[in-house]
Amino acid sequence: MSFTQEAPRAGEPGYRVGQEFRPDIEGLRAIAVLAVVLFHANVAAISGGFAGVDIFFVISGFLITGLLWREVSSTGTVRMPRFYGARARRLLPASAAVGIAIMLGTAFTAPPLWARRNILDGIASALYVSNYRFAWQGIDYFVARTPPSPFQHYWSLGVEEQFYLLWPAVIIGTAWIVRRSRRAPASQSPSRPRPFVVVLGIVAVVSLALSVITTRIAPPIAFFSLPTRAWELAVGGLVALTADRWRRMPSMLANLAGWAGLGMVLLACTQLGPGTPYPGTAALLPVLGAALLIGAGCANPARGCGRILSARQMQAIGRVSYSWYLWHWPLLLAVPASAQGPALGQTVAAVVGSLLLAFLTTRFIENPLRFATAVRQSPHRSLAIGAAATSLAVGVGSALLVAVPTPIGHGPAAPRLAFAAAPASGNSGPDAVDAVVRKAFTEVQSVIAESAGIKAVPSNLEPPLADARTKPLDSAKGCRLGWFEIDHPECAEGDPASSTTIALLGDSNAAMWNPAFLRVAAQRHWRLEILAKGNCPPLETKMIHPVLHREFTECEQWRSQILTRLQGEHPRLVVLAMTRRYGARYGWASGVAAYDDAWNEGLRREVRQLRDTGAQVLVLGPIPDPQSVPPDCLSVHLDDATACSPPRSVAVSQSGIVAESAATEAGGGLYTDLTDLFCTADRCPVIIGNTLVYFDASHVTSKYAEALSPIIGAVTERALARP
Repeated sequence: MSFTQEAPRAGEPGYRVGQEFRPDIEGLRAIAVLAVVLFHANVAAISGGFAGVDIFFVISGFLITGLLWREVSSTGTVRMPRFYGARARRLLPASAAVGIAIMLGTAFTAPPLWARRNILDGIASALYVSNYRFAWQGIDYFVARTPPSPFQHYWSLGVEEQFYLLWPAVIIGTAWIVRRSRRAPASQSPSRPRPFVVVLGIVAVVSLALSVITTRIAPPIAFFSLPTRAWELAVGGLVALTADRWRRMPSMLANLAGWAGLGMVLLACTQLGPGTPYPGTAALLPVLGAALLIGAGCANPARGCGRILSARQMQAIGRVSYSWYLWHWPLLLAVPASAQGPALGQTVAAVVGSLLLAFLTTRFIENPLRFATAVRQSPHRSLAIGAAATSLAVGVGSALLVAVPTPIGHGPAAPRLAFAAAPASGNSGPDAVDAVVRKAFTEVQSVIAESAGIKAVPSNLEPPLADARTKPLDSAKGCRLGWFEIDHPECAEGDPASSTTIALLGDSNAAMWNPAFLRVAAQRHWRLEILAKGNCPPLETKMIHPVLHREFTECEQWRSQILTRLQGEHPRLVVLAMTRRYGARYGWASGVAAYDDAWNEGLRREVRQLRDTGAQVLVLGPIPDPQSVPPDCLSVHLDDATACSPPRSVAVSQSGIVAESAATEAGGGLYTDLTDLFCTADRCPVIIGNTLVYFDASHVTSKYAEALSPIIGAVTERALARP
């Protein structure tokens, strides 16, 4: 964030025309931080409050570029220790103090597995690289849907610090090129800003183009990374380099520009929303609005809308905006949510509490270091303070990683989970195969009933809680495509020469069953083809990618290619498997919702098309919804696993299963309800035998999938035995 402007005091070294304090910019900071805070507080009218960060970027580009230009134009260079020392004493102590508080809070209050992830986020934030950590998590299929980190707002600080690291080099390099082109001596300072305007203009155009492209193909990277945000900082820099022209603007025109800018900022904060592809072209609205406000203020800082921005109340908020930004998000995140959303009173308390903490942080941490003469006059002391603050935050985080216990089951060892379902003989009829399936389900039901009452997490739990989410779905290897991949490789397992080919088709929930099918294919000497793509249900329906926020064209292209491929390969059986956690009710808005009419009709059409290839089609029903991330839940309830096992009536949509079954049969396929492989008549335990059933809210562990391989084999044989 941009909080680098200090209010110089008359008579202090460095106070001069062109470097005067801008109260209107302090007020613009207030608007930016209010927008962000109200957005995070879920105030419906401020649906685009995230644009406040873009405003901060423009302010930062304006202030820092202006500072660097004034120095390079007067001395020919930039005194780097002084520049970085000022940034260090201004920003690092407060962010480190709040970061340490967040890490300590999460260590004592969050589930142990959450706490460790959040502490790692805190260390990355202290090193100002968290924006790339969050960008990677945003495109990681298994991390994108995890609860938000209390450090997530620190991403913008990472962008700012990376900007501070690179921007002086851009300015100094441009000055050097100017001198070389004019064959001027090294001591001569550039007198005109035009070459710098050209360089910043190129940076802005290239970065904006990259932002627009990346927003379409990988929004998390576009949102969090410096290369796709640099244009916003460059726009602020361009205003600084053209400040003389802004100052010569007629008063009436400057006032109109200011009001237009304020209108654009307010429009962005109220009309954009979480579903807006961002930053992309949408960010032009707040960025250009902020640029107009700052530029107009160069001519009339206390007139027009500058009078509103310069009001005492606005300046008071602007002065604490940095600390308020640091404190507000973790406190709002701590507000418990109910079915109706966070309680209003608790949300207000979090906002007010974070503002109070901001005033205290500004009073006792920011200002003493910011204005202390001994520190201000010594770049080396300033740098040392910044380094000490960062080192302390990293050290506390590292110590907490050691101190936070790794959750380990300490209950009695449970019997090792193992099922046996004898394969039907080669000439068995459908009735005999069906009997094998019923017997296998009955055996599983018996084991689940014995496990439903498990209290203490078994000491021999497999996989252990800390390892449950490590490298999930590894058995699918390169056969589970990512979001942007379309061309599917040859993924044949089992007996490649077999005349019986089984194709496992679907999203990550298809890949989830791969361990079971691999074992079955090896035992039966089948050829198994794995055809899985993340977030791509095997239905003939269009969908919006819930992370990319656009039509998932890669999914449609992949499905089309796979259908053509299967028409040529003529497999004996195609098994469809997919998660049913699509739809707004799961917080996974995708333009299509599981179990609704469009979903069921798409399923019917897909089954019909696959049957037309000559294959039998088996649709696997959904796994129950555990209503939590079981490893995280169990890490808190090591002595009461039943607290993490939801009622069957809540975990299973029986009406949805009935509708899907009817759609499958209408398309000519066979539907298998898997609920009895997970639940008793009234509860769905998350531990069965000594095995952890789920590694997250929508996938089973490979251990449980492997344990169910005899039953999956029997179900598959039943589908193959159909006439």
